[in-house]
Amino acid sequence: AIFPQNFSSIYASREGLLGGKMKIDLCNFSGYKILPGHGKRLIRVDGKVYNFMSGKAEKSLLMRRNPRKTSWTVLYRRKHKKGTIEEVQKKRTRKHVKHLRAYQGETLESIKNKRNPEIRRQQREQAIKAAKEKAVAKKKAKQQVMQQKVSKQQTKQKPAKVFKSQKASGRR
Repeated sequence: AIFPQNFSSIYASREGLLGGKMKIDLCNFSGYKILPGHGKRLIRVDGKVYNFMSGKAEKSLLMRRNPRKTSWTVLYRRKHKKGTIEEVQKKRTRKHVKHLRAYQGETLESIKNKRNPEIRRQQREQAIKAAKEKAVAKKKAKQQVMQQKVSKQQTKQKPAKVFKSQKASGRR
């Protein structure tokens, strides 16, 4: 027998036999692909069509099992993030590069001085001392205001009230 050099002319591919691409369905329960010649199709009375990869998937759906709780289904694997290692490896984070720049109105030296712990300690002590002095000044001002109020009240003493019992009693 004489065999041609190119076997593809004799043995046509599946795509050629079907006149285009193969129809690949998805299983309604598991979510896996169903290749031609495999699986089962169920058509309910209301017209809803179900495709099943296997008898196990069909029985699970008919028993009203939740595919999100069934460990071998695609929905379960998506929900519990199984098999997503490739996507994690693709994600890379960029390193942040620090640049020392002078801010508007400040030089680079003054910024470096602020980072020095000794200088910061001195600045903190000065700020605390200034705050204490301010509080003392405020307290003195308040005391002076109170003294002025008291002295005004003493100078403005009201005449004593005369009660009915002190008035001359008698009928008119």
